[in-house]
Amino acid sequence: MSSHLGPFPASGPTQFVDAALQAGLTMVNVNGGEKAKKYIWESTGSGIAAIDYDRDSHPDLFILNGSTLEGFPAGAAPTNHLYHNNRDGTFTDVTAGSGLGRSGWAQGVCAGDYDNDGYDDLFVTYYGASNSLYHNNGDGTFTDVTKAAGLDDPQQDWGSGCSFFDYDRDGKLDLFVGGYVTANEKTAPLPGSGPNCEFKGVAVYCGPRGLPFGRSFLYHNEGQGKFADVSERSGIRKAAGCYALGVLTADFLNRGWPDLYVACDSMASLLFQNNMDGTFTERGVEAGVAYTEDGLEQAGMGVSAGDYDGDGLLDIFKTNFDQDVPDLYRNDGGGTFGFRTFDAKLGFNLQRLSWGGGFFDFDNDGCPDLFIANGHVYPELESHGHPESPYRQQNALYRNLCNGTFEDLTAVAGPGFNLRRSSRGVAFLDYDNDGRIDVAVNDQNDSPLLLHNLGSFLNHWLTVRLEGTRSNRDGIGARVQVVAGGRMQIDEVRSGGSYLSQDDLRVHFGLGPATRIDRLEIRWPSGAIDKCEGLEADKFLTVEEGKGLVKQP
Repeated sequence: MSSHLGPFPASGPTQFVDAALQAGLTMVNVNGGEKAKKYIWESTGSGIAAIDYDRDSHPDLFILNGSTLEGFPAGAAPTNHLYHNNRDGTFTDVTAGSGLGRSGWAQGVCAGDYDNDGYDDLFVTYYGASNSLYHNNGDGTFTDVTKAAGLDDPQQDWGSGCSFFDYDRDGKLDLFVGGYVTANEKTAPLPGSGPNCEFKGVAVYCGPRGLPFGRSFLYHNEGQGKFADVSERSGIRKAAGCYALGVLTADFLNRGWPDLYVACDSMASLLFQNNMDGTFTERGVEAGVAYTEDGLEQAGMGVSAGDYDGDGLLDIFKTNFDQDVPDLYRNDGGGTFGFRTFDAKLGFNLQRLSWGGGFFDFDNDGCPDLFIANGHVYPELESHGHPESPYRQQNALYRNLCNGTFEDLTAVAGPGFNLRRSSRGVAFLDYDNDGRIDVAVNDQNDSPLLLHNLGSFLNHWLTVRLEGTRSNRDGIGARVQVVAGGRMQIDEVRSGGSYLSQDDLRVHFGLGPATRIDRLEIRWPSGAIDKCEGLEADKFLTVEEGKGLVKQP
């Protein structure tokens, strides 16, 4: 069976428009200085989450916010925002009374139903303050249960990427939390004060090189709303220090057990292979996903998993700093990867500094495309003679040509790609449930983007939501396989990823010209397998573990 038979044509041009203002997404991300940044925590920005918190099958948005060095008067500080999807293409800000309107330097977010009560909960990481676990009460409100859950660890003063995943397959979601650096205004050096405090001859904030590593944590879900720190005994702490940013959990070896990939800034990235006994072994260098093909360290930012070449193995995409290329690591099987950035024609634009995004099938042809959010960290450069490094940059769109290569469509992707922002977190979601994947972007010192996919395509699609019973309720870690029109595709339900962000937990597949699905197969974390056959395309389906298809519009 051939996996890739396309690409299949669109009946009209690719067209993304920014619908944020029209949709009611009016909040502004506040994140340090706009003309200069004194410290590194002013630069990293914040994530964004697509979460169906009220279970109405229309993804809502949770958008993180930051702060400034000067701070704000009581009651005037910017907060995180929760937007409810009105099911008509618009959102309503429901932050007030939701329990989510916290202030501070929010960094990352991931979602998962950690207590299996049917409602997705949120974990939010912070710089300079405790991270937060928010329990979804099922009535539109959330309660901060961080202390009661045992997650208020004083050893972590800068949380970054996070992911809920069931690493021991006991039916309860565990939690990995990355740590970036250890620094504050008393200890961090000032711009221009050392070798790690200049860029292109311009004095800029210092780090991360030269600053102490942050501490990453693995927490085991003990049940009854409690977590235990297993960072040491699981082997997570045995790896060298890491400036952790993007976090990705996925089954890279097709064994039914989730592994863990951590994008590390300015140093080797880490791949923790699941030993299937509650422990992990770090083997990023051995696997070929720690460095470039030349053995160079990179400024790892965002991460994504997808089977871009249709061989039934999940590949890795990672974004990096400017004057560098993104990483496309092709999964060669057996636990090793090959660096394919240049083979895939993704290494031509070195002027972009990239963050969130990753694999998504915008044209529904069955071949995962790539979205990349861009924006610099040093606003000082342009005013100091470096127009080639603008702070505000265009985001990028690459179409998968279904032959192992990608085509840069940024210039013809519609007015949404003409905008220049300093973008950070990215979430993929079909917010209007029209079968075309849209993109939500959290921009630093600016309003968010909601890139509405208005492309007119001949291709068909399928979107699947999972409900675990023996497995965790969200089915996080479940492998979904679709066979339609002579091709096979795979993906997984995943918490976290991108850059400090959360995609819609529904799994979406483009089907090309196929109007029926020959087989839909779900391999659950419990090991159970559900199969459905002879399904119609262009549907939103719900599959329950042990029962199969339980909802089809």
